[in-house]
Amino acid sequence: MSAIVLRLKDRPAVPLEAEVISPDLLAEMPHADIRAQAVYLGKRRLRLDDLFEVEGERSDQVEVHGDLGQVKWLGRGMSRGSLVVHGNAGMHLGAYMRGGRIEVHGSAGDWLGAEMKNGQIRVQGDAGGQVGAAYRGSLSGMRDGTILIGGSAGLEVGMRMRRGTIVIGGRARDFAGLQMKGGTLVLLGGAEIRAGAWMVRGTIISLQPLTLLPTFTYACRYNPDFLRLYSRFLAPLGIELPVAAQQGSYALYSGDASVPGKGEILVWQPV
Repeated sequence: MSAIVLRLKDRPAVPLEAEVISPDLLAEMPHADIRAQAVYLGKRRLRLDDLFEVEGERSDQVEVHGDLGQVKWLGRGMSRGSLVVHGNAGMHLGAYMRGGRIEVHGSAGDWLGAEMKNGQIRVQGDAGGQVGAAYRGSLSGMRDGTILIGGSAGLEVGMRMRRGTIVIGGRARDFAGLQMKGGTLVLLGGAEIRAGAWMVRGTIISLQPLTLLPTFTYACRYNPDFLRLYSRFLAPLGIELPVAAQQGSYALYSGDASVPGKGEILVWQPV
């Protein structure tokens, strides 16, 4: 099955809402119907082909080319197929995602994978704030799935996440794991201040030192067996998680006691 290929003609001057660019919506459409799909440039309703060159039809494999930093809601709620972005992507990429795969050969904006329920998102560059987070007023962030960021990430990564895995290759900004309720947040490059604030449950793993809140209590240093499972899960994705005792161990901190919470933060201590 050949892919549907969309090429952005020009970077829009104002945000473009294009939630129609999703494998679920385009998979059964003939070429003419794809071209006629509605997108919103500010307050203006336009056709998809007003802004994109369109190739292909009837496929759940979608490729988008160009600088889409101003294009919002790509892959919203998708449950199948793949969406590959050759360039940057805008806000809300993969929000409410239920399955399938998104790959970004560039960077992504805020609210990446917000409240997703399943699937995989991989961004080679940086991401904005609120990765896998809950929207304002919502009680739960991502409920399952995997988000992999090659570079750095913004504020409140994993806010209120309930299940699933987020891996940040670079450094995360303040409030990583804010109000986490479950799931696993892996910080390969560490994070700024207030990691795990108001954390209820879940696990934060950092391979770099963290400045922790005083409401987290040191427990011990050890090499948890469950990290071996995470290591096997992440290895095929190109991510190495140290687990061997001869390499070092993890300092375990529990909290956040101000909630009170039963979360855990594991900070790698090399030999």
